[in-house]
Amino acid sequence: METSVERGRRVRRRLLDAAAQLVAERGWGAVSTRALAERAGVAPGLVHYHFPSVQELRAEAAVDAARSVAAQVGRELDGTRDADEVAAVLLRVLDVHDGTDPLSVLLLEAYLAATRDEELRRALGDVVAELRGLVAARLTAHAVPDPDATAAVLVAVVDGLLLHRALTPGPGAGELTAAVRGLLGPGVAR
Repeated sequence: METSVERGRRVRRRLLDAAAQLVAERGWGAVSTRALAERAGVAPGLVHYHFPSVQELRAEAAVDAARSVAAQVGRELDGTRDADEVAAVLLRVLDVHDGTDPLSVLLLEAYLAATRDEELRRALGDVVAELRGLVAARLTAHAVPDPDATAAVLVAVVDGLLLHRALTPGPGAGELTAAVRGLLGPGVAR
């Protein structure tokens, strides 16, 4: 039999999933308590029982999604054999996300909302910094000059390309590899 704690966790997870879906479908500001409750299949009062506000629920859903992406990329980076493979791992995100898929839209909406919400900006900034750190550590291991700055540029390139893809289709990871190799610096062991 399910305990009340387990039931509470399950409801909370359903609300987070509903928020992520609704933000991607309707936009950040169009997610209401009623819509969240309906999508999650719970009474409206449970939304505010589990979260102080709809804003905090949307923010937590977006930050959870960003952490999940960063963690997945981090796991893939662990096995890289050289700097080119680090870049390939980052660029593969472009073959999975086209800028208009629900995860891309959720993160784009969250980035925009973060310009008006200091706590969300800080939380998303922490995820970006963590991802940059993971990339920089692998670049350091592969003797890339100035790994911190290079990691910042590589992560920003992927973010920027996803943003552009929301507007117009772009080249895939394979087509971008040569251009990105130039960011890794001359003489890097490949």
